[in-house]
Amino acid sequence: MDLAQFFAQLGARRLPDITPLEIRRFVAGLSHQGVSRRTIARKLSCVRSFFRFLCRDGTLDHNPAASVPTPRQERRLPSFLDERQIVRLLHAPSATGWQGLRDRAMLEALYSTGVRIGELVGLNREDVDEISGTAIVRGKGKKERLCPIGETALSALRAYLAKRPRKLQVPYALFVSQKGTRLTVRHADRLLARYVKLAGLPPSVSPHSLRHTFATHLLDRGADLRSVQELLGHASLSTTQIYTHITPQRLKKVYDQAHPRA
Repeated sequence: MDLAQFFAQLGARRLPDITPLEIRRFVAGLSHQGVSRRTIARKLSCVRSFFRFLCRDGTLDHNPAASVPTPRQERRLPSFLDERQIVRLLHAPSATGWQGLRDRAMLEALYSTGVRIGELVGLNREDVDEISGTAIVRGKGKKERLCPIGETALSALRAYLAKRPRKLQVPYALFVSQKGTRLTVRHADRLLARYVKLAGLPPSVSPHSLRHTFATHLLDRGADLRSVQELLGHASLSTTQIYTHITPQRLKKVYDQAHPRA
């Protein structure tokens, strides 16, 4: 389909006569039509692959699409919850029964630490130090980092651990399933989706939305970007900079602090 569109625009042309300029015009035409940059990048990749194949096949001696740059992708702002929404979500699990207590502790821990869902379910009991209020988190590439845990999340964890069954297949895992095994990412995803629905929140809210919420709320309340980078476990500060979107609350706060007649 993408190749058909490309050749339909060029018309009847000999393959060796196609130039990088014509491919650039094809890309510019798509942009002028309002085609998204992501779709343009896909179509251009298809064209590049086609000419790369022709070069390997010996039909062409050069790839005219190789020098055509891919349009820079839009950086989408991460979705996040405001403080009223996150409170509704955290209160959605029932406080009766060990599984409800587990789910509340899980949500509190996600919001309190900003960890990825895979990092959360991978935690062991010994990774959490209640005295110092920290957890050892194993991130991408098995890199370890120390994450602070707020007192509210710690209290939720204590309540859950006090009620969970004693006989478990994996007793050292922090979050366990009804069968006594370690909670999986897929199971945790389903649990979150259930509570998102109970809280009346958009179905698009995901575990990563809580990570985005964690970072946004820290920055809204004055945390510096470098500290948030460390807390999230980002290798590069440029990855963390996506969270520097301006929320109305932060804009109002800056205005009140800076304007002489605020």
